Amino acid sequence: MKPSSGQDRQRPSHATLVLAALGVVFGDIGTSPIYTLKECFSPHSPHHIAASHEHILGVVSLVLWSLILLICVKYLVFILRADNKGEGGVLSLMALASHNMDETKRRWVVTVLLGLFGAALLFGDGIITPAISVLSAVEGLKDGGLLGVAPADVLAAETWNHHMQWLIMSITAVILIVLFSVQFLGTSKVGRFFGPITGLWFVSLAILGISQLIKGPEILAAFNPWHGWHFLTTGGHAGFVILGSVFLAVTGGEALYADMGHFGASPIRRGWFSLVFPALALNYLGQGALLMGQPELAHAPFFQMAPDWATLPIVLLATAATVIASQALITGTYSLTLSAVQLGYLPRLNIRHTSEHARGQIYIPLVNWLLMLACLALVVAFRTSSNLAAAYGVAVTMTMFITTILFYFAARHLWKWSVLRTLPLCLVFGLIELAFLSANLVKFFDGGWFPLAVGAVIFIVMTTWATGRKLVRVSMERTAISQEMLIESLASGKVVKVPGTAIFMTSTSGRTPVALLHSLKHYQAIHQRVIFMTLITEDEPWVPPSRRVEVEKLSEHFWRVTGRFGFMQKPNVPRLLRQCAAHDLDVDPEKATFFLGREIILPSRRPGMAKWREHLFSLASKLAQQPATYFQIPVGRVIELGQQVEI
Repeated sequence: MKPSSGQDRQRPSHATLVLAALGVVFGDIGTSPIYTLKECFSPHSPHHIAASHEHILGVVSLVLWSLILLICVKYLVFILRADNKGEGGVLSLMALASHNMDETKRRWVVTVLLGLFGAALLFGDGIITPAISVLSAVEGLKDGGLLGVAPADVLAAETWNHHMQWLIMSITAVILIVLFSVQFLGTSKVGRFFGPITGLWFVSLAILGISQLIKGPEILAAFNPWHGWHFLTTGGHAGFVILGSVFLAVTGGEALYADMGHFGASPIRRGWFSLVFPALALNYLGQGALLMGQPELAHAPFFQMAPDWATLPIVLLATAATVIASQALITGTYSLTLSAVQLGYLPRLNIRHTSEHARGQIYIPLVNWLLMLACLALVVAFRTSSNLAAAYGVAVTMTMFITTILFYFAARHLWKWSVLRTLPLCLVFGLIELAFLSANLVKFFDGGWFPLAVGAVIFIVMTTWATGRKLVRVSMERTAISQEMLIESLASGKVVKVPGTAIFMTSTSGRTPVALLHSLKHYQAIHQRVIFMTLITEDEPWVPPSRRVEVEKLSEHFWRVTGRFGFMQKPNVPRLLRQCAAHDLDVDPEKATFFLGREIILPSRRPGMAKWREHLFSLASKLAQQPATYFQIPVGRVIELGQQVEI
């Protein structure tokens, strides 16, 4: 992981990063063994098959080879190469894929829209992951017999099951509330706390798997991909549909890439190949061996692997691990949100950096609490992990497929890979993901619509915000004049000059800010020194200090300052101004006056966006964080001047 721009006082050791990565990055994919084979074979699952010898061998083979091809090969070997100066995730990949493309060309539009839709779908996945992970672990209290056994009487059994369900839901809700309540501590602290627990979890997965493998070593034949292929080609419709449940084993792959910016690619690769993948493979093989000998345990094969005395510790450890699984998607969602804000696809939000030593570690309160409320609503609405599993997978499969397409564009146009090298590789990944997507779409009416609906809403918000900001710029530029023209008009000296420095923020370099024109109109005066400041977000995550600021002297009293930030950096205007001293412009942020223009959006009948989208954009503008706070401008040094803008 590369050091941040002058702020990192120390760099965490590689071992520390691997440990922290265990506690954040691998939580999602690491808890999949709790429910993957259960959803394939349990009679309580809406899409299941009989736990016959041939079916078990075929499903376990599909699980193993899905992990090998999609996670080991696609993500760990290839996708992590798409390192946008330290950052990962679908938006970073979108920025790489669209680099140097003409923004007027259809290919650029398609690339950006794909990236935005993939990011929007991950938000939907980020809501389901904490709910299904924690709920599936807490259900171990019932599946493992720790809450007793249902009465023999049918009516009494129904009442008992109803009470148990509400008890499990209540415990799940409490755990989720606690998880989201500690996010303000930051990824680093949470990761260091969770890392050792996750390490113990993966060791336990391996031990449980080995304990069953000793009893049924014939399951090792699942490493032969022929068994998976034979199952798919002879299983008919049921064999195809079961792919939707098999896919649960790899759902953490995209979160793994999204969290790359927190720890770096090398610690993630080391953690995966040295511990995570061997533990997952052994556990899936162990569950398969158990079911071959005792197919009647298909309702909860994971918890049934443990001896009676170890059931409670395993349930408690599984609960802790699933809390950690939720962390992977939560931190990934934070990173995606920051990228979307900086790239201009979401309004400014309150984003807190939680580490002075490591970049990319952030906390976004609004996103955090919205995720928590959505997770709690899902637990109440779906009630069981099997019901939630029906909603899980559709969105993340689409995101994985979009990642493959964007990787093709990045490899071809940025890295200059040949078609013969790129196309076969992406075709293999794409065909596998399309098969999974087709199987998952069968679950659409069972709940698969939910993450797609969430993704569609967020996609509409992002495209509306980007289009609305573009229309605002066009509207304001119609009446704007150049800064040089303003300076010439003021050269006559008729305008009164008052002592001090005025800094006018402008979104378009070279154009006179509307706030300055309003100031002249109302006060008939101007400061002795005027600075036009424009902040630009680059299509790279981090801009080094050497390229951060450009200073141009326009005349004796006027200066132009351009600040450049990456889409993973939060602009800091005072710090930027202090860097201007190296360019012969000495400014004290605590003594300067900052003038900001605030646009009051008025929907109109002008061509641009549909009326409902104009109202949506107007609402989002009101919810955006104030520019002074977002740019970290000193309190009490800001004057805001409003302007009505029709779009």
